[in-house]
Amino acid sequence: MADRVRIGIIGTGIIGKAHIQGYQNIPEAEIVAVCDIREDEARRVAQQWNIPYVYTDYHQLLKRDDIDSVDICLHNRFHAPVALAAFAAGKNVYSEKPISWTYQEAKAMCEAAQKAGKLLNVQLATVLAPATRCAKRIIDEGLLGDIYYSKFTHYRRRGRPFVDGYATKEFVNLDTSGGGATIDMGVYHITRMLYLLNNPRVVSVSGTVAQKLDMYEDRRQLSGYNVDELAIALVRLEGGITFALDEAWAIHSDDPDSDYIYGSKGGLRVEPLTYFTTMADLEMSAAVDVKGAITRWERCNPANVYYSDRHLYWIAVQLGRIPPIDMAGLALQAAFIADGIYLSSYYGREVTAEEIASAQPGMGRV
Repeated sequence: MADRVRIGIIGTGIIGKAHIQGYQNIPEAEIVAVCDIREDEARRVAQQWNIPYVYTDYHQLLKRDDIDSVDICLHNRFHAPVALAAFAAGKNVYSEKPISWTYQEAKAMCEAAQKAGKLLNVQLATVLAPATRCAKRIIDEGLLGDIYYSKFTHYRRRGRPFVDGYATKEFVNLDTSGGGATIDMGVYHITRMLYLLNNPRVVSVSGTVAQKLDMYEDRRQLSGYNVDELAIALVRLEGGITFALDEAWAIHSDDPDSDYIYGSKGGLRVEPLTYFTTMADLEMSAAVDVKGAITRWERCNPANVYYSDRHLYWIAVQLGRIPPIDMAGLALQAAFIADGIYLSSYYGREVTAEEIASAQPGMGRV
């Protein structure tokens, strides 16, 4: 079995740099090459991190037989074409979130990985968060009973990319991003909830997206801002589970910052992890010692350390040291829900799973 993974980074912008830095303390990870259409920046990054090879065409990078795995650190609408080419070249793929801007493209990526016999991973940091891992233990032990309702709310006060002063204009233009808060912030929290619920099938979606708050007019014009800053939805899942979500890049509110799951025997708030139940006819709220639990699990079973970091996890999966979480399956289902939200908002009504699956790619956004 191999003792290291040789990596190609495709995209050396904000996210690409974060991925490169994420591998620096992992001895089994070796970055062989970087690729970016901005050759000067790619060369600067390569020099900074002592990466030997630089490309401006990702097809040339994919021809290298000394690269096992590629990281796609590009804007959302470029994930699928690069991933499909990578699978055809026999590489494993790690894609930044979201998996793609549409469900149809995400599905094609998953099918291509399976056909090629290669691994597809998606950057879903919230799934690996300590509180999520502990919450999953509580749920898997049956301590919530019959789960019937889940919800989350996550807000930024004024945190839209570029127009509010951070990141680049490509984050807020459909031609490159493919969507706004729904697929940028939303995917983190949707996938965490799906993971905790064991990724049930979607039955229907009723949703609304909006862009209502003012912004600097020069930044609006320069970016061509045409994406959503708010997503609200009610999702019906198999097994009689109702899933409500509320996500905003910008809204006149404080941030409730909350994820809840409710069952017949108990309920959970994920962060800070709190368990609610009734004992001896008394209502009880219990704070969970997440830090202590993670420390104990890692000391007693060192393989648990691999789940503590998104890059370490990915390297360990490729080396066969731990069983993978189905990140691609979670990301695919999140893409399906996101498509449902956009489609429902466009039609002004609830849409069924069958309607979402058969809709024209990008419907409701372009």
